[in-house]
Amino acid sequence: MNSEIIKEIEAAELKAEVAEFAVGDTVKVYNKIKEGNKERIQIFEGTVIKRQGGSNRATFTVRKTSNGVGVEKTWPLHSPNVEKIEIVRRGKVRRAKLFYLRDRVGKAAKVKEIIK
Repeated sequence: MNSEIIKEIEAAELKAEVAEFAVGDTVKVYNKIKEGNKERIQIFEGTVIKRQGGSNRATFTVRKTSNGVGVEKTWPLHSPNVEKIEIVRRGKVRRAKLFYLRDRVGKAAKVKEIIK
């Protein structure tokens, strides 16, 4: 009985449309940022290195290098702060988590692109 109530609440939290992206894809995440009473959108572009969870608890992690420093951010997939996720290019990878990219620099940190 309790699990049914929880499922109903979780279903209400889900977004209507979520971009279909996978690990290895390069994406632009449009993130809402509140500063005082103003709201703006900041774009974070990088490679998806991890997706985990299911339903409304699903999260994804994006990695980019900014000024020679690796930056990783994790967002809930159904967060109201994530305005939209735009896919820049599709990546060809053979594993679910790309943590090995953390140790690589330059061209070695690139993911092959799927060309259709």
